[in-house]
Amino acid sequence: MLILDKPYVSEFLKKTAEDMNIPVLDHGHIFDITENKKFNLLAEDEFLGLAGARNPLKLYCNSENSINWIIENLSHTNIPGYIDFCKDKVKFRQMIKPLYPDFYFRQVAFRDIMDLDIASIKKPFIIKPAVGFFSIGVYKVTNDEEWKEIAEQLIRDIKLAEGLYPQEVMNSSRFIIEECIDGDEFAIDAYYNSSGKPTILNILKHPFSSDTDVSDRIYYTSKEIILEYLEKFRETLESIGNIACFSNFPIHAEVRMDKDGKVTPIEFNPMRFAGWCVTDIAYFAYGINTYDYYFNNKEPEWSRILQGKDGKVFSLVLIDVPKGLKAENIEGFNYDAAAARFGKVLELRKIDYHKYPVFAFLFIETLAGSNELAMAQQMDFEEFVSKIAE
Repeated sequence: MLILDKPYVSEFLKKTAEDMNIPVLDHGHIFDITENKKFNLLAEDEFLGLAGARNPLKLYCNSENSINWIIENLSHTNIPGYIDFCKDKVKFRQMIKPLYPDFYFRQVAFRDIMDLDIASIKKPFIIKPAVGFFSIGVYKVTNDEEWKEIAEQLIRDIKLAEGLYPQEVMNSSRFIIEECIDGDEFAIDAYYNSSGKPTILNILKHPFSSDTDVSDRIYYTSKEIILEYLEKFRETLESIGNIACFSNFPIHAEVRMDKDGKVTPIEFNPMRFAGWCVTDIAYFAYGINTYDYYFNNKEPEWSRILQGKDGKVFSLVLIDVPKGLKAENIEGFNYDAAAARFGKVLELRKIDYHKYPVFAFLFIETLAGSNELAMAQQMDFEEFVSKIAE
Protein backbone atom coordinates (compact mmCIF):
# COMPACT_ATOMS: atom_id res chain seq x y z
CA MET A 1 0.00 0.00 0.00
CA LEU A 2 1.22 3.46 -0.86
CA ILE A 3 0.85 7.01 0.42
CA LEU A 4 2.04 9.68 -1.99
CA ASP A 5 2.64 13.20 -0.77
CA LYS A 6 4.64 16.37 -1.26
CA PRO A 7 7.29 17.58 -1.80
CA TYR A 8 7.94 15.39 -4.87
CA VAL A 9 6.71 12.24 -6.59
CA SER A 10 8.88 11.01 -9.46
CA GLU A 11 7.43 9.84 -12.76
CA PHE A 12 9.19 6.54 -12.09
CA LEU A 13 7.26 6.02 -8.85
CA LYS A 14 3.99 7.06 -10.49
CA LYS A 15 4.49 4.53 -13.27
CA THR A 16 5.42 1.83 -10.76
CA ALA A 17 2.23 2.49 -8.78
CA GLU A 18 0.18 2.22 -11.98
CA ASP A 19 1.90 -0.86 -13.39
CA MET A 20 1.76 -2.76 -10.08
CA ASN A 21 -1.77 -1.57 -9.29
CA ILE A 22 -0.67 -0.66 -5.76
CA PRO A 23 -3.50 0.67 -3.55
CA VAL A 24 -2.90 4.43 -3.14
CA LEU A 25 -4.49 6.60 -0.45
CA ASP A 26 -6.76 9.33 -1.80
CA HIS A 27 -6.02 11.99 0.82
CA GLY A 28 -7.75 14.92 -0.85
CA HIS A 29 -4.84 16.63 -2.57
CA ILE A 30 -3.51 13.55 -4.35
CA PHE A 31 -4.04 15.07 -7.81
CA ASP A 32 -1.96 18.10 -6.85
CA ILE A 33 1.09 15.86 -6.98
CA THR A 34 0.16 13.05 -9.35
CA GLU A 35 -1.87 14.73 -12.11
CA ASN A 36 -4.31 12.39 -13.86
CA LYS A 37 -2.56 9.08 -13.37
CA LYS A 38 -4.59 5.87 -13.37
CA PHE A 39 -3.94 4.83 -9.81
CA ASN A 40 -5.73 2.25 -7.72
CA LEU A 41 -7.07 5.07 -5.55
CA LEU A 42 -8.86 4.23 -2.31
CA ALA A 43 -10.79 6.61 -0.09
CA GLU A 44 -9.55 6.81 3.49
CA ASP A 45 -12.09 4.35 4.91
CA GLU A 46 -11.37 1.84 2.12
CA PHE A 47 -7.63 2.27 2.57
CA LEU A 48 -7.87 1.70 6.33
CA GLY A 49 -10.13 -1.30 5.84
CA LEU A 50 -7.66 -2.90 3.46
CA ALA A 51 -4.76 -2.04 5.78
CA GLY A 52 -6.56 -3.77 8.64
CA ALA A 53 -7.17 -6.86 6.54
CA ARG A 54 -3.63 -7.24 5.27
CA ASN A 55 -1.28 -9.42 7.28
CA PRO A 56 1.44 -8.50 6.90
CA LEU A 57 0.79 -4.85 6.11
CA LYS A 58 3.38 -3.45 3.70
CA LEU A 59 3.18 0.33 3.52
CA TYR A 60 5.49 2.75 1.74
CA CYS A 61 5.56 6.57 1.79
CA ASN A 62 7.57 8.62 -0.65
CA SER A 63 7.55 11.47 1.88
CA GLU A 64 7.68 11.80 5.64
CA ASN A 65 4.85 14.32 5.31
CA SER A 66 2.55 11.31 5.74
CA ILE A 67 3.86 10.41 9.18
CA ASN A 68 1.16 12.25 11.14
CA TRP A 69 -1.61 10.48 9.18
CA ILE A 70 -0.02 7.12 9.95
CA ILE A 71 0.30 7.88 13.65
CA GLU A 72 -3.32 9.00 13.86
CA ASN A 73 -4.82 6.18 11.80
CA LEU A 74 -2.59 3.13 12.18
CA SER A 75 -2.06 3.11 15.94
CA HIS A 76 -3.17 -0.54 16.05
CA THR A 77 -0.06 -1.52 14.05
CA ASN A 78 3.65 -1.53 14.88
CA ILE A 79 4.37 1.24 12.41
CA PRO A 80 3.92 4.30 14.71
CA GLY A 81 6.36 2.70 17.16
CA TYR A 82 8.90 2.12 14.41
CA ILE A 83 8.56 5.73 13.31
CA ASP A 84 9.02 6.99 16.86
CA PHE A 85 12.16 4.88 17.26
CA CYS A 86 13.72 6.42 14.13
CA LYS A 87 12.45 9.96 13.77
CA ASP A 88 13.41 11.46 17.13
CA LYS A 89 17.19 11.51 17.00
CA VAL A 90 17.54 11.82 20.78
CA LYS A 91 15.32 8.80 21.37
CA PHE A 92 17.16 6.91 18.63
CA ARG A 93 20.48 7.47 20.40
CA GLN A 94 18.98 6.41 23.71
CA MET A 95 17.57 3.20 22.23
CA ILE A 96 20.80 2.09 20.54
CA LYS A 97 23.03 3.06 23.47
CA PRO A 98 23.63 -0.64 24.36
CA LEU A 99 25.38 -0.97 20.99
CA TYR A 100 27.30 2.32 21.34
CA PRO A 101 27.69 2.88 25.09
CA ASP A 102 30.47 5.49 24.80
CA PHE A 103 28.81 7.69 22.18
CA TYR A 104 28.28 11.27 23.45
CA PHE A 105 25.04 13.15 22.82
CA ARG A 106 22.78 15.61 24.61
CA GLN A 107 19.56 17.49 23.95
CA VAL A 108 19.19 21.27 23.94
CA ALA A 109 16.10 23.45 23.50
CA PHE A 110 16.09 25.81 20.51
CA ARG A 111 15.44 28.77 22.81
CA ASP A 112 18.65 27.95 24.73
CA ILE A 113 21.01 27.72 21.77
CA MET A 114 22.46 31.22 22.07
CA ASP A 115 23.04 30.71 25.82
CA LEU A 116 24.76 27.35 25.43
CA ASP A 117 27.95 26.91 27.47
CA ILE A 118 29.97 26.01 24.44
CA ALA A 119 33.29 25.73 26.30
CA SER A 120 32.00 22.75 28.27
CA ILE A 121 31.29 20.65 25.16
CA LYS A 122 34.03 18.55 23.61
CA LYS A 123 34.75 19.57 20.05
CA PRO A 124 34.25 18.97 17.23
CA PHE A 125 30.55 18.21 17.50
CA ILE A 126 27.45 18.20 15.31
CA ILE A 127 24.30 20.14 16.16
CA LYS A 128 21.03 19.46 14.33
CA PRO A 129 17.26 19.37 14.93
CA ALA A 130 16.15 16.38 17.00
CA VAL A 131 13.44 15.92 14.36
CA GLY A 132 14.83 17.12 11.06
CA PHE A 133 15.11 16.62 7.32
CA PHE A 134 17.32 17.48 4.33
CA SER A 135 20.33 18.76 6.35
CA ILE A 136 18.38 21.87 7.41
CA GLY A 137 19.91 23.35 10.56
CA VAL A 138 22.83 20.91 10.61
CA TYR A 139 26.24 22.34 11.53
CA LYS A 140 29.65 21.11 12.58
CA VAL A 141 31.34 23.11 15.34
CA THR A 142 35.10 22.81 15.68
CA ASN A 143 36.01 25.60 18.13
CA ASP A 144 34.51 28.11 20.58
CA GLU A 145 35.29 31.14 18.43
CA GLU A 146 33.05 30.10 15.51
CA TRP A 147 30.04 29.20 17.64
CA LYS A 148 28.36 32.60 17.74
CA GLU A 149 28.35 32.93 13.95
CA ILE A 150 27.17 29.33 13.49
CA ALA A 151 24.39 29.73 16.05
CA GLU A 152 23.13 32.89 14.39
CA GLN A 153 23.18 31.22 10.95
CA LEU A 154 21.43 28.17 12.35
CA ILE A 155 18.63 30.33 13.72
CA ARG A 156 18.28 32.07 10.35
CA ASP A 157 18.09 28.67 8.60
CA ILE A 158 15.32 27.48 10.88
CA LYS A 159 13.28 30.63 10.38
CA LEU A 160 13.63 30.33 6.59
CA ALA A 161 12.49 26.68 6.76
CA GLU A 162 9.36 27.41 8.77
CA GLY A 163 6.31 25.96 7.06
CA LEU A 164 8.23 23.92 4.46
CA TYR A 165 7.53 20.60 6.19
CA PRO A 166 5.07 19.29 8.80
CA GLN A 167 6.11 19.26 12.48
CA GLU A 168 6.48 15.48 12.34
CA VAL A 169 9.13 15.90 9.63
CA MET A 170 10.90 19.07 10.73
CA ASN A 171 10.57 20.29 14.32
CA SER A 172 13.07 22.90 15.46
CA SER A 173 11.96 23.14 19.09
CA ARG A 174 14.66 20.67 20.19
CA PHE A 175 18.18 20.02 18.95
CA ILE A 176 20.66 17.24 19.49
CA ILE A 177 24.36 17.80 20.05
CA GLU A 178 26.46 14.74 19.36
CA GLU A 179 30.08 13.83 18.89
CA CYS A 180 31.48 13.82 15.38
CA ILE A 181 31.73 10.38 13.89
CA ASP A 182 34.99 9.75 12.07
CA GLY A 183 35.14 8.05 8.72
CA ASP A 184 33.39 7.94 5.38
CA GLU A 185 29.64 8.56 5.23
CA PHE A 186 27.15 6.33 3.44
CA ALA A 187 23.42 6.21 2.80
CA ILE A 188 21.64 2.86 2.62
CA ASP A 189 18.23 2.02 1.17
CA ALA A 190 16.90 -1.16 2.74
CA TYR A 191 13.84 -2.91 4.08
CA TYR A 192 13.17 -5.39 6.87
CA ASN A 193 11.11 -8.39 5.77
CA SER A 194 8.47 -10.29 7.72
CA SER A 195 11.14 -12.08 9.72
CA GLY A 196 13.01 -8.89 10.54
CA LYS A 197 15.86 -9.65 8.14
CA PRO A 198 17.32 -6.53 6.47
CA THR A 199 17.62 -6.50 2.68
CA ILE A 200 19.91 -3.82 1.25
CA LEU A 201 18.80 -2.37 -2.10
CA ASN A 202 21.50 0.26 -2.62
CA ILE A 203 24.51 1.85 -0.95
CA LEU A 204 25.49 5.43 -1.71
CA LYS A 205 28.70 7.10 -0.64
CA HIS A 206 28.29 10.70 0.55
CA PRO A 207 31.48 12.74 0.06
CA PHE A 208 32.05 16.21 1.49
CA SER A 209 34.03 19.13 0.16
CA SER A 210 35.62 19.97 3.54
CA ASP A 211 35.64 19.05 7.22
CA THR A 212 32.82 21.50 7.91
CA ASP A 213 30.64 20.57 4.91
CA VAL A 214 27.33 18.91 5.91
CA SER A 215 25.47 19.40 2.63
CA ASP A 216 23.65 16.81 0.50
CA ARG A 217 25.37 17.91 -2.72
CA ILE A 218 26.55 14.50 -3.95
CA TYR A 219 25.78 10.80 -3.41
CA TYR A 220 27.21 8.06 -5.61
CA THR A 221 27.17 4.29 -5.97
CA SER A 222 29.24 1.71 -7.82
CA LYS A 223 29.96 -2.00 -8.05
CA GLU A 224 33.04 -1.47 -5.91
CA ILE A 225 31.04 0.24 -3.15
CA ILE A 226 28.39 -2.50 -3.10
CA LEU A 227 30.93 -5.30 -2.89
CA GLU A 228 33.08 -3.64 -0.24
CA TYR A 229 30.37 -2.60 2.21
CA LEU A 230 27.32 -4.83 1.68
CA GLU A 231 27.95 -7.44 4.38
CA LYS A 232 29.30 -4.98 6.96
CA PHE A 233 26.30 -2.69 6.64
CA ARG A 234 23.88 -5.61 6.68
CA GLU A 235 25.30 -6.60 10.08
CA THR A 236 24.75 -3.07 11.39
CA LEU A 237 21.16 -2.96 10.17
CA GLU A 238 20.50 -6.35 11.70
CA SER A 239 21.84 -5.30 15.12
CA ILE A 240 19.67 -2.18 15.23
CA GLY A 241 16.67 -4.03 13.78
CA ASN A 242 16.91 -6.57 16.58
CA ILE A 243 16.59 -3.79 19.18
CA ALA A 244 13.65 -2.14 17.37
CA CYS A 245 12.02 -5.45 16.32
CA PHE A 246 11.46 -4.08 12.81
CA SER A 247 9.49 -6.08 10.24
CA ASN A 248 7.94 -5.14 6.87
CA PHE A 249 9.58 -1.76 7.23
CA PRO A 250 11.44 0.39 4.65
CA ILE A 251 14.25 2.63 5.88
CA HIS A 252 16.88 5.05 4.61
CA ALA A 253 19.87 4.70 6.92
CA GLU A 254 22.87 6.99 7.17
CA VAL A 255 26.07 5.62 8.69
CA ARG A 256 29.79 6.27 8.96
CA MET A 257 32.62 3.76 8.86
CA ASP A 258 35.97 4.62 10.42
CA LYS A 259 39.40 3.46 9.33
CA ASP A 260 39.17 0.43 11.65
CA GLY A 261 35.93 -0.75 10.05
CA LYS A 262 33.62 0.31 12.88
CA VAL A 263 30.18 1.33 11.61
CA THR A 264 28.23 3.96 13.56
CA PRO A 265 24.72 5.03 12.55
CA ILE A 266 23.96 8.70 12.02
CA GLU A 267 20.20 8.26 11.67
CA PHE A 268 17.46 5.97 10.41
CA ASN A 269 14.72 7.59 8.31
CA PRO A 270 11.42 5.70 8.49
CA MET A 271 8.83 4.57 5.92
CA ARG A 272 10.89 5.55 2.89
CA PHE A 273 14.07 5.10 0.97
CA ALA A 274 16.20 8.08 -0.17
CA GLY A 275 14.04 11.21 -0.02
CA TRP A 276 12.59 13.19 -2.92
CA CYS A 277 12.42 9.85 -4.81
CA VAL A 278 16.17 9.91 -5.43
CA THR A 279 16.12 6.24 -4.43
CA ASP A 280 15.40 5.81 -8.16
CA ILE A 281 19.15 6.02 -8.72
CA ALA A 282 19.17 2.28 -7.95
CA TYR A 283 17.24 1.74 -11.18
CA PHE A 284 19.58 3.94 -13.24
CA ALA A 285 22.59 2.13 -11.80
CA TYR A 286 21.48 -1.47 -11.37
CA GLY A 287 17.99 -1.89 -12.79
CA ILE A 288 16.62 -2.23 -9.25
CA ASN A 289 13.13 -0.81 -8.72
CA THR A 290 13.33 -0.34 -4.96
CA TYR A 291 9.53 -0.07 -4.59
CA ASP A 292 8.96 -3.34 -6.46
CA TYR A 293 11.65 -5.09 -4.43
CA TYR A 294 10.10 -3.98 -1.15
CA PHE A 295 6.49 -4.83 -1.99
CA ASN A 296 7.40 -8.20 -3.51
CA ASN A 297 10.06 -9.23 -0.98
CA LYS A 298 12.77 -9.39 -3.62
CA GLU A 299 16.47 -9.55 -2.83
CA PRO A 300 19.06 -8.25 -5.30
CA GLU A 301 21.09 -10.95 -7.06
CA TRP A 302 24.21 -8.85 -6.79
CA SER A 303 26.50 -11.32 -8.58
CA ARG A 304 24.29 -10.98 -11.67
CA ILE A 305 23.33 -7.31 -11.29
CA LEU A 306 26.92 -6.08 -10.99
CA GLN A 307 28.14 -7.79 -14.15
CA GLY A 308 29.47 -5.20 -16.60
CA LYS A 309 29.48 -2.42 -13.99
CA ASP A 310 33.26 -2.32 -13.43
CA GLY A 311 34.60 1.21 -13.24
CA LYS A 312 31.19 2.87 -13.62
CA VAL A 313 29.97 5.41 -11.05
CA PHE A 314 26.33 6.51 -10.77
CA SER A 315 25.71 9.76 -8.95
CA LEU A 316 23.08 12.13 -7.71
CA VAL A 317 23.95 15.83 -7.81
CA LEU A 318 21.75 18.17 -5.80
CA ILE A 319 21.48 21.54 -7.52
CA ASP A 320 20.44 23.63 -4.55
CA VAL A 321 19.55 27.30 -4.23
CA PRO A 322 22.61 29.13 -2.84
CA LYS A 323 22.21 30.32 0.74
CA GLY A 324 21.11 33.90 0.99
CA LEU A 325 19.48 33.91 -2.45
CA LYS A 326 15.76 34.49 -2.05
CA ALA A 327 13.32 32.86 -4.47
CA GLU A 328 11.50 36.12 -5.09
CA ASN A 329 14.73 37.54 -6.54
CA ILE A 330 15.14 34.69 -9.03
CA GLU A 331 13.84 35.13 -12.56
CA GLY A 332 14.98 31.77 -13.87
CA PHE A 333 17.57 28.99 -13.88
CA ASN A 334 19.47 27.73 -16.93
CA TYR A 335 18.98 23.99 -16.52
CA ASP A 336 20.49 23.14 -19.91
CA ALA A 337 23.70 25.00 -19.17
CA ALA A 338 24.06 23.36 -15.76
CA ALA A 339 23.47 19.88 -17.20
CA ALA A 340 25.91 20.54 -20.05
CA ARG A 341 28.77 20.60 -17.52
CA PHE A 342 28.43 16.83 -17.20
CA GLY A 343 29.30 14.20 -19.77
CA LYS A 344 26.45 11.68 -19.38
CA VAL A 345 23.21 12.91 -17.82
CA LEU A 346 20.75 10.10 -17.05
CA GLU A 347 17.92 12.36 -15.89
CA LEU A 348 17.32 15.94 -14.81
CA ARG A 349 14.43 16.50 -12.40
CA LYS A 350 13.34 20.11 -12.08
CA ILE A 351 12.01 21.29 -8.71
CA ASP A 352 9.86 24.35 -7.99
CA TYR A 353 12.48 26.56 -6.34
CA HIS A 354 9.78 29.03 -5.29
CA LYS A 355 8.50 26.37 -2.86
CA TYR A 356 11.70 24.53 -1.92
CA PRO A 357 15.39 25.55 -1.82
CA VAL A 358 16.26 23.26 -4.73
CA PHE A 359 16.58 23.87 -8.48
CA ALA A 360 16.95 20.24 -9.56
CA PHE A 361 18.20 16.74 -8.92
CA LEU A 362 20.65 15.54 -11.55
CA PHE A 363 21.46 11.86 -12.14
CA ILE A 364 24.73 11.25 -13.96
CA GLU A 365 27.04 8.42 -14.97
CA THR A 366 30.82 8.80 -14.90
CA LEU A 367 33.88 6.60 -14.95
CA ALA A 368 35.99 5.97 -11.87
CA GLY A 369 38.69 8.61 -11.73
CA SER A 370 36.62 11.25 -13.47
CA ASN A 371 36.89 14.77 -12.04
CA GLU A 372 33.18 15.52 -12.57
CA LEU A 373 32.14 14.79 -8.98
CA ALA A 374 34.91 16.97 -7.57
CA MET A 375 33.81 19.70 -9.97
CA ALA A 376 30.16 19.32 -8.93
CA GLN A 377 31.10 19.54 -5.27
CA GLN A 378 32.73 22.92 -5.80
CA MET A 379 30.25 24.37 -8.29
CA ASP A 380 28.50 27.62 -7.49
CA PHE A 381 25.17 27.16 -9.20
CA GLU A 382 24.45 30.86 -8.87
CA GLU A 383 26.20 31.29 -12.22
CA PHE A 384 23.17 29.66 -13.87
CA VAL A 385 20.67 31.93 -12.11
CA SER A 386 19.10 34.92 -13.80
CA LYS A 387 18.03 37.44 -11.20
CA ILE A 388 15.29 40.00 -11.09
CA ALA A 389 16.74 43.50 -11.13
CA GLU A 390 16.30 45.15 -7.74
